[in-house]
Amino acid sequence: MAVEKQVPPSGRQFCLRLGDQEAVIAEVGATLREYKVSGRSLIDGFPAGARSRDGRGQILLPWPNRIRGGKYVFAGQEQQLPINEVALGNAIHGLARWLPWTLSEVTAETVTLSILIAAQPGYEYSLHATAHYQLSDDGLTVAVQADNRGESRMPLGLGFHPYLMVPNHQVDELRLHLPATLRFVADSHGIPEGGPVPVENSEYDFTVPRPVGPLRLDSTFTGLITSPTGEAAVTLVAPEGSPGVRLWAGRAFSYLQVFTGDSLTDPNSRRRALAVEPMTCPPDAFRSGTGLILLDPGASFAARWGIQPL
Repeated sequence: MAVEKQVPPSGRQFCLRLGDQEAVIAEVGATLREYKVSGRSLIDGFPAGARSRDGRGQILLPWPNRIRGGKYVFAGQEQQLPINEVALGNAIHGLARWLPWTLSEVTAETVTLSILIAAQPGYEYSLHATAHYQLSDDGLTVAVQADNRGESRMPLGLGFHPYLMVPNHQVDELRLHLPATLRFVADSHGIPEGGPVPVENSEYDFTVPRPVGPLRLDSTFTGLITSPTGEAAVTLVAPEGSPGVRLWAGRAFSYLQVFTGDSLTDPNSRRRALAVEPMTCPPDAFRSGTGLILLDPGASFAARWGIQPL
């Protein structure tokens, strides 16, 4: 009897290279495992012999962040999702991140992976998604398209979970520019309490770059200040001004979750990197309807974001 070749916990690894850039995408979850420029890591990923932990590099689909109790009502039908954030009693970060995605195409600089999330208890819809990673002179670009392959309208949200880092520096030291004028105040379960509030004149205002300091963040921001093309850009720079990393989010993303990692189970990972998560909706959107995408049968939704060295 033939024994199948062993594969890493995160599945096959697709290594992209262009000049001094290198990115590694894992088959499981179509996860961004590594991104380096000139040997410098721009994200805090995970080793090839491990699985993603703490959401590192994962695609959050068909919802990002949390749903209280995993319960929601859509089109008059009550749904119950599996609870996978047991301590807080939430369903978190969707259904796609632990599934193997199918390779569609790979070149030296690009890889395209796809998945079909079949109708199941708690999410009675058929969702097909494609993730395309590309290296170019502008850095790493990620594009996702989601298609409703079912016969009824579906609720949808999308997010990504990279941890931005500047090696040899803790988050406290780094200068953060976060172009967001509003934030949500969350309860003890990580669920927003009411609508967003202004960050102006508060410790959460990073519209002018400044050090993160000891501030603990696991917060959802909105009211994004965008470029003429609709992009919002977050930068994280070393205290002496160089080097740094820039994350941009296309117009599809109106929300950013920012997390300093204080609650991570591995003490060595805490405040080593800053999770900056582009999201199309805030936490609990399946219940509140805020920012929720309603995708008709046969319809598609597309979004783009990327990372660049500074």
